Amino acid sequence: MSKFNATKTRAVGVTYEGAPGYARDRKTELFLLAVTNMVGEATFYEAADDRDSRYATLVRDVAVADPRWLAGFLGWLRSDANMRSAALVGALEAARALLAAGVPGGRQIVASVLRRADEPGEALAYWTSRYGRTIPKPVKRGIADAVARLYTEYGLLKYDTAAKGFRFADVIDLVHPAPAAPWQGDLFMAALERRHGRAEVVRASLPMLAANAELRRAVVDDPGVLLAADRLRAAGMTWEDVLSLAGDRLERAALWAALVPGMGYMALLRNLRNLDRAGVPDEIAATVATRLADPAQVATSRQLPMRFLSAHRAAPSLRWAYPLEQAIGHALASIPRLGGRTLVLVDTSGSMHSSFSKDGTLLRWDAAVVFGVALAQRCAYADVVSFSTGSKVFPLRRGESLLRSIERWKTDGFFIGYGTDTAEALRRHFAGHDRVVVVTDEQASAGGDVDKAVPAKVPMYTWNLAGYRLGHAPSGTANRHTFGGLTDQAFRMIPLLEAGRDAAWPWELR
Repeated sequence: MSKFNATKTRAVGVTYEGAPGYARDRKTELFLLAVTNMVGEATFYEAADDRDSRYATLVRDVAVADPRWLAGFLGWLRSDANMRSAALVGALEAARALLAAGVPGGRQIVASVLRRADEPGEALAYWTSRYGRTIPKPVKRGIADAVARLYTEYGLLKYDTAAKGFRFADVIDLVHPAPAAPWQGDLFMAALERRHGRAEVVRASLPMLAANAELRRAVVDDPGVLLAADRLRAAGMTWEDVLSLAGDRLERAALWAALVPGMGYMALLRNLRNLDRAGVPDEIAATVATRLADPAQVATSRQLPMRFLSAHRAAPSLRWAYPLEQAIGHALASIPRLGGRTLVLVDTSGSMHSSFSKDGTLLRWDAAVVFGVALAQRCAYADVVSFSTGSKVFPLRRGESLLRSIERWKTDGFFIGYGTDTAEALRRHFAGHDRVVVVTDEQASAGGDVDKAVPAKVPMYTWNLAGYRLGHAPSGTANRHTFGGLTDQAFRMIPLLEAGRDAAWPWELR
């Protein structure tokens, strides 16, 4: 039996749309909420404050009941699942609960989830907004440990801006980190000078800061210095800073050509439209395309698969289509190849037309289609169905790229809207398949019991994209399992379960 949902669930109420609703054990409820939770964002059925409060309560309960499990989970959540805000909030709430219970480990949990140089400041901003300026030792020391690991010259130049509520110097003043090396002690002094308006001292141990200051002075008289790619990298210049300094004094294609060699993967992905608009030459575009399609860089970037779909939709030029197709394939590498016949149901009801974030660029039904079609393309045989109140069979085409299939889903009207009649879609389309996969928010309508719409002997896997409290079917039984997330990681469970193995939590399979 899978450790996902290891405790049998039972119908204890109804979903938001009236179908039998099945409760989950606390760990499973926490897991499914965390892997779909953009902190501070409302969902179709749940207000942001209610959702965040439920998450914090679950974290605190599980932290005290099983601190080792929670530590492993939060580390995985920040790394493999790439849920930055949820991991950060979870670690701070866990540290608070452990401290109140007299249980050690809060310091290590906080340090483990802080992976980027702006995150110590984010952690303090969250803590002080919730609990005031008194910072307990486990939280303070965990943040200090992260500072010693994360604060670098480039991090200071990129993240220490006036727009931040907690700048590097504020973090240093509050948590008193011990420098990891003499140069970092000099960096701490430089951060304090910047923050408090004192003249910055040029230090031999901080060559990037010195080069940055020199370049900023030089650009006043000669903007052409911004066209030297090597000099930009040595000065730790971000693309945002370079564009701001250049203004309209330089030709954009040449400026972007100088920026590309020093840009990070996410920055390239976000700026494909800008590269096209600037008219960068094909040789520069080819360099970008090579990096986008590099499996090692995709893995290191930890981009959610939907980001590649967003980039594809935003980029006007077709020259990015193939590298983005390769990139999204690498980002979905853990989706297994399944033998036999698979029925894949993709929920495109009205509640799935809600966004993951305030900018509205990524919708839950976009994610559902990405995962559903990607899985179907790797099956020996698959029937793919879009369902809501009604349902439509989506015809797969041999050899068609994933991104092209997703666009065809949109243009051919497979985003349906309306209600969520999951049971009826299962009854209509199940035809002796070897397994069923339902990609959904699980808020089935009152059209019937989802669990009973598929024979008990047939495995039914639910891929949850919302993390509401009640699910549409039992889970943790022999043939009913619920996974979730915005990455491909938990799809690895399907072949393990079917092979008869005890499928552990994802972080236990490393």
